[in-house]
Order: sequence, then structure tokens, then C-alpha cells
Amino acid sequence: MSLAPVLVFAIGNESRGDDALGPLLARRLADDLDPRQVEVLEEFQLQVENTLDMAGRQLVLFVDAGHGTPPPFTFYRASPQPPSGHSTHAVAPEALLGVYRQVNGEAPPPAFILCVAGEAFELGEPLSAAAAQHLTEALGFARALFTTPALAAWQQVAASQPSSIEACV
Repeated sequence: MSLAPVLVFAIGNESRGDDALGPLLARRLADDLDPRQVEVLEEFQLQVENTLDMAGRQLVLFVDAGHGTPPPFTFYRASPQPPSGHSTHAVAPEALLGVYRQVNGEAPPPAFILCVAGEAFELGEPLSAAAAQHLTEALGFARALFTTPALAAWQQVAASQPSSIEACV
């Protein structure tokens, strides 16, 4: 079986309130996608091993919840960064791209981040009402994005987004 050219990483933990936004969005989006073209992987957090999942892809999309993210969501191109700290327990998307470059000796596939604004991340909390609304808006955006899953199209969309974008944390 050949790899789907596009990979979606849905990052989050459903037992931590709005941290569920990544997996919830990806599951709803997956119903609309051709699995031969797009593979969706859910992760509680990214690990260095996820570089193996990116090999051979044309595009990668990281979907995650963000604390302090401007509502309803942000969308931007991710740039490879060196891993920070000494732990590989959890890796930011940009650091994962940096690890990919380091391990494979080549540039990682083009990657983008869809960061959905969340408010409540406490253990055992349900999805907040605000996050549910942000999820609906981000899902509509993602569906439109996947009408043309191509680098040039996604770059154009990212360029039209506000320029004061912070990392999705």
C-alpha cells in the first residue's frame, strides 16, 4: 500500500477539555477525505518517532489546540527549528521538522499548523462552549483547505492570515 501524499497529525488529549480540539476536528474532517490522499494520525503529543510518519509525504498538517491563540484559529506555515531542551517527551511541530532534517539529511515535507483556540485545559473538563464554536469554524476552514491540498494553495491561504501569529502551545 502506498502512502497518502498528505498527512494530518491531530494532537491532543480528550480528557483535558479543549485539548481535544485537534482529534475532534480531525475525526470530523476525515469523514470528508479520501484515505488514499490523506492519512490522519492522532497523537496525545508529538514524539521524535513521528518523523518516520512524515517521510515520503507531499504536505503535512498539524492540528492542535492553542492556549492564548487568537480566536477562532490560526493557520500558518511551520518552519523547522532545532529541538529545545533536553527531553524528547513531547516535541513541538517546528522542532519535529528540525529533527526530520537532522535525521534524514534533507528538508522535511512542507508543513502547516492549524491551531484552534481553546480556553479550558484542565483534566476532566468537557469541551468549553467557546472551543466548540471555534471547532465549528476551524472545521469549515479545513474543509475548504482540503478542496485543494497543494503547497501553492496552502501557502496562499497562510499568507492571507494575520501576520502576528504565535506558535500553537
